[in-house]
Parts: sequence; C-alpha cells; structure tokens
Amino acid sequence: MERKSKKFVQGAAILGIAGVGVKFLGAIFRIPLTNWLGEDGMAYYGAAYPVYSLLLIIATAGIPVAISRMVSQRAAEKNYGGADRVFKASIVLMAAIGLISFAICFFGAEPIARAVKIPSAALALKTIAPALFFVPILASFRGYFQGLQNMNPTAISEIMEQLCRVVVGLILAYVLLKNSLAQAAAGATFGATAGSIGGLALIVAIYMVNRKRIHKRIDENPCKLEPTGSIIWQILVIAVPITIGAAIFPIMSNIDTAMIVNRLVDAGYSQSDAEGMFGLMTGFCSSLIGFPQVFTQAVAVSLVPAISAAHQVGDKEGVREHIKLGLRLTLVLGFPCAAGIFALSKPILTLLFFKQTESAIAAAPTLMVMSIGIIFLSMVQTLTGALQGIGKQMHPVKNLAYGAVVKIILTYVLVGTVTFNINGAAIGTIAAYVVAAFFDVRDLKKFTDTKFDISLTFIKPFVASVIMGVLVYLSYLGVSTFVSSGIATLISVFIGVVVYVVLALFMRIITTEEMLNLPQGDKLVRVIDKFYKEK
Repeated sequence: MERKSKKFVQGAAILGIAGVGVKFLGAIFRIPLTNWLGEDGMAYYGAAYPVYSLLLIIATAGIPVAISRMVSQRAAEKNYGGADRVFKASIVLMAAIGLISFAICFFGAEPIARAVKIPSAALALKTIAPALFFVPILASFRGYFQGLQNMNPTAISEIMEQLCRVVVGLILAYVLLKNSLAQAAAGATFGATAGSIGGLALIVAIYMVNRKRIHKRIDENPCKLEPTGSIIWQILVIAVPITIGAAIFPIMSNIDTAMIVNRLVDAGYSQSDAEGMFGLMTGFCSSLIGFPQVFTQAVAVSLVPAISAAHQVGDKEGVREHIKLGLRLTLVLGFPCAAGIFALSKPILTLLFFKQTESAIAAAPTLMVMSIGIIFLSMVQTLTGALQGIGKQMHPVKNLAYGAVVKIILTYVLVGTVTFNINGAAIGTIAAYVVAAFFDVRDLKKFTDTKFDISLTFIKPFVASVIMGVLVYLSYLGVSTFVSSGIATLISVFIGVVVYVVLALFMRIITTEEMLNLPQGDKLVRVIDKFYKEK
C-alpha cells in the first residue's frame, strides 16, 4: 500500500505543479486581457466561455474518466492489450463527439449569444468552436496515460496547451482591439483553439515515442481482446452519468448568465450596470477562485485510477486509505487557499488589475464570498473522483442535482434583492457545493465504510488556516504603511505560505508516513524531526 500511495501522491504532485504553471500562464493571459477589455469586453469573453465549457464538458467530462478507470482496471490485471484497445476505441468516439460539438457552437453562435442576452459574444463563440473538436481527442490521450498512472504526458501537454493559448490569444486580442471590443474578445477566445492544437500535437508525439515500449508490453502479456463495440458501450455506461453530473453546473452557469442580469434589472439596476456587475464576477473573481482547483483537481484525477485499480483487485483497505488520503490532501490545500483569498481579496484584485482599480475594488466583496466556496468545491471534486473510482458514478450526479436546485432557488431570490445583488449568485453556489459534499460523504461511508479522522481531516487544517489568514491580514496592514500596496500584498502572501507550512508540519496535519510518500519526503522528515518529536 505504501508504494501505491507514493505513486498516487506523486501523480497528484506532478499534476499540481503543472497546474500551477498553467494557472500562472493563465494569469499572464487574464490580467492584461482584463485591463485591455474592461468590464464590457470581459462580458463578451465571459459570456462565450460558459457555453464553450458546457459543450466541452458534455464532450470530455465523462469519457476521459471512463478511459482512465477502464485502462487502470486492465493494467492492474496486466491486460495491456485491452488497455490499448480501450484507448483506440475512445479516439474514434471522441472525434465524432468533438465534430458535433464544434458544429453546435459554430453554427449556433448567433442564437446562443442572443439567448444569453449578449449578442456581441457571437464572434467569440465562433472562434472558440474549433477547440471543441481537438480537445476531446486530446482528452483521450490524457485519459489513457492517466489510467496507467503516468501523469507526465498530461502535465506536459497542459503546459503546452496553455502556452499556445496565452501567446496566440493575447497577440490577437491586442491586434484586434483597435477594431472593436467584440473582435478583441474573439481573438482572445481563439487562443483556446490554438492551445488545443498545440497540446494535441505534443501528446501525440509523446505517444509515438513510447509506442514501441507499449507494444512490447502488450506482446509480453497476451490477453483476449474485447470487441470495439463492447468497449464503446462500457465507456458510455461509465461516462454518461459522469457527463450528466459534470454538466449540471455549467448548465447552471448558463442559466446564471441570463438570470443574473435579468434579476439585477428587476432589483432596480440598469441594464448597463447589471452587465457590468456580471463582468466583475466572471472577469475579476472567477479566475482567482479557479486557481486553488489546480491542486484539488490534481488530487481527483490521480485518485480515480488509484482507487479503480485497488477496487478491481478487491483491496478494500487500499480503497479506504486512498479516499482518506485524497480528502485530507484536498482540505490541507483548500482551507489555506480560501483563507488567504478571503483575507487579501481587495489587495490581490488591485494588484492584478491595476489598470481597473475602481472595478477591482468593487469586485472585492464578491471575491470574499466566493472564496468560502473553495473549501466545498474542493471536497466535491475529490469525493466525486472517489465515487467514480468505485463504480458509483451515478451518485455524485444525484448529489450535484440536489445542490443545483438549491443554487437556482437561492440565486433567483438573493440576486433580485439590492442587499445581496451579485453576491447572491456566489452564496447560491456555496450552498450547492455544501449540499453535494454532504451527500457525497454519506455515500462514501455507506459503500466503502470509510471513517474519516475529523480532527486530522477538518479541524487542524481549519485552525491552521484561520491563524494564517489573520496573520496575513495583519501583516498586510502593517507592511502597507511602509511600502506600496502591491509589494505589501506579495510580502503578505509569502508570509502566509511560510506560516501555514510551519503550522501544517508541526501540528502534524500531514503524518510522517504521508510525508515519506512526497518527493524528497525522507529529507523533509529528517529536518522536521530535528526540531520536533512526535508523541
């Protein structure tokens, strides 16, 4: 179990590091883009992305997970020929789905843009549409390598995809800005298409380099191969419930796009002010809230094949240990991210969006509310991965549906009041994830008899994060009296990281055994043991 845990943790670490790089590049992209386009331009850009995300999730959310799970199950039994056949069947399926998704987005751009009440977003929808063909094929390659618990190709291709997206998107946005905001937003969204092509080209090259080794392993472990039709059917049985569940919140986001603006108008705001507030939430806040998901999504992606492999060979204790470790890693990362963003919401926004200072300040209260949701969103991602790993993919779908109903009701009621306005949408989202997380935990206890250590999993990371958040806020107040706000923010963030790492280590939020599973973990344990002896 120790070796398997090490593989799982290191896989999550590889994806997490790559994710940080992706998000860093995303910040390089998003910050100048927001400063160039402002509220109106970001509204066009922000309106296109929920539609793109919904179609992309329908195309890719379930099938890569199914590929990863089916490949890991066959690899656990040394049926590498079966694993390769799953991969090749998925390529055909994903190409067909991608073509349909492209057609919907490209040819339906105008009516979709009118439906979300932002007609100028139509051009952005057309330029992002080709990505809907290439990304599903890219996802098949990633799912195959993830099923083999090799996260390197996914990590490398993610970096390449984002690099191409940033370079092409920013160049086109800058060049087209002189024409119109709508064209500039469209140029920015075309970056996603360029990125998908770049990422796919790289991961195909990685597969070709490894093809001889893959075929050698298949030849050394001959097994009876399954019919392609049977494989596709198995993929769909696993993927469809996952896709439905993954599509729930993008559907809600598209409902939000129309409902939020209309409800703000009902509350007494002008159409222009309502669109501006929506732009603040999507353009200024959503990207920051998405950053912590880099780490938690890495845990979830690594968790599915690890649990699937253990479940396939009847290792019940291994399944439970992976679930507990996965949730703990998620909260060890999620709690401090939420506390840090909550404490420094205004300074972070004004640092990043320095050319839109007034808008950044106006977005700060919404960011504070949204930061709380990081904790529960992180839990839902990991718990969903755990349920998918044990073959209970329909349960997180139902649980997300319960949360979505709560979200719609709260968003409709709260956004329509002046007191809550745009913050009502953030509150509705938080409530939705709380509901989904509660039912996910209940289901995991029921199906795996997993018992979570409340103190180690929840209380200690929460206490350490609160202490860190208070110290970060106080340090910002003190340092900002001597230096600029931007420098004070950076110093405070650094202080927060150091404080939390020290608290996490010396409160033993991560146990000695788990630290040994980290890259260079043995050296880390030796350093800590010089200052602290576990009782």
